Amino acid sequence: MVDRIVVTFEGDGAGVGGLTWGQQQVWRAMVEVDSSMSMGGVVPITDGRTLPDFVEELRFLMSRYAALRSRLVFDEPWHATSVDACHLVRQEIAARGEAYLEVHDAGPGEDPAAVAAAVFTAWKARNFDYAAEWPIREAVVRQDDTITHVIVLVCHIAADGSGLGTMIREMGERDPVTRQPRRPYTAMQPLALVAAQRGAQKQTDTALRYWETQLRSIRPRRFPVTVDRGEPRWRRVVWRSTALMLASERVAAELGIDTAPVLLAAYGAAFNTVTGQTAPFATQVIVSNRFRPGLADVVTPLAQNGLVVVDVSGVTARDVIGRARRASMNASKHAYYEPAARLALIDRIGLLHGEPVDLAVFYNDRRVGVLQAPDPLDTVPSDADIRSALPLTELVSETPMVYFNEKLMVNVDDVVGTIQITVEVDTHHLAIEDLYRLLAEMESFTVSAATSVDQAVASM
Repeated sequence: MVDRIVVTFEGDGAGVGGLTWGQQQVWRAMVEVDSSMSMGGVVPITDGRTLPDFVEELRFLMSRYAALRSRLVFDEPWHATSVDACHLVRQEIAARGEAYLEVHDAGPGEDPAAVAAAVFTAWKARNFDYAAEWPIREAVVRQDDTITHVIVLVCHIAADGSGLGTMIREMGERDPVTRQPRRPYTAMQPLALVAAQRGAQKQTDTALRYWETQLRSIRPRRFPVTVDRGEPRWRRVVWRSTALMLASERVAAELGIDTAPVLLAAYGAAFNTVTGQTAPFATQVIVSNRFRPGLADVVTPLAQNGLVVVDVSGVTARDVIGRARRASMNASKHAYYEPAARLALIDRIGLLHGEPVDLAVFYNDRRVGVLQAPDPLDTVPSDADIRSALPLTELVSETPMVYFNEKLMVNVDDVVGTIQITVEVDTHHLAIEDLYRLLAEMESFTVSAATSVDQAVASM
């Protein structure tokens, strides 16, 4: 049995306006893959919270964050399905309204965890109704009058992972008695950010000058050939390497940096090795933009693509790491711009090259807390530690995908005690066996850099 409890709310930031730059990028991806790209999950409840507690939690979320009170407005029907109309889509944020908390009852013989999982799976499989539905779904599972699980799903057009983290953190900071926020919400609401970005033409101009320089310096193609190999085209691979983690920590400590540029360098060197290229390595990276003033706690998608270009040929591994670090910093600095202007620039540079510029190679280090001071050198992994971890490297899974809108996407996951990499690949451009070679080369590059005294040479 399912009950729906009406939850009234009201909050600031109401009005009608365009999408933020980050929302435009997210909406384009959502249209391309026909998915709400939703985030959320199922959480067991062990602290005795009751149904009224969850009613107040949903009221808090809806009232505090204007992004959750937004619906999309399509002035023309085709705006809802065209990647070329992302800059024309608008959002309407309500000042007040009603949301619904679903209550799913698990019977005496049912497993409430299974009930919760079934609800989440069904929700995840169903796109949000962007024009009519609030971009959050919340439900609880109840058994014998006890709440056992809460299920939450948030549409990506409303928030990214960091914004979701802000909501969770601030919900936990509420007064334990009154359940009211301890402080007012001071971060920009989405429409205020839209207005600020409208006046940021200088920021876009600076970013596009960087992009143009980099786009002119690279070859248009990322892959030498395109071949239908008669295999499932789109794949997702999950791979883990403890040796890669230990080696990256060792190199980072010795160089006095964090591990992020070490792994980026390994990716670039491995990519050129596997594809047989000597040209500078180029990849788009996902930049959160939350380091920018006033954006740390904003609840709306903020991430945009940055462009990393690194010459990885004929230099030592540690030289490649240094170059990757500088390139990553430049990419982050210039990853905040008006999206339509960047797309027009890419098209224009393609005309100059005589063919479209292929930027469908991505890298996303989505770990939290990697930007930390390195450990003292006397506590970092030894050569023996690193080499003894090599047999632990494992392929976790390989599964087909229904569709993938890029050619290669390498994600570094936030998993304790190892480096986990999740890769989506189009095997028409990179064969599955070459993908496995790329992962092995990333490990080999980093282990060599860690266990040799700057002797490893990138000779791609």
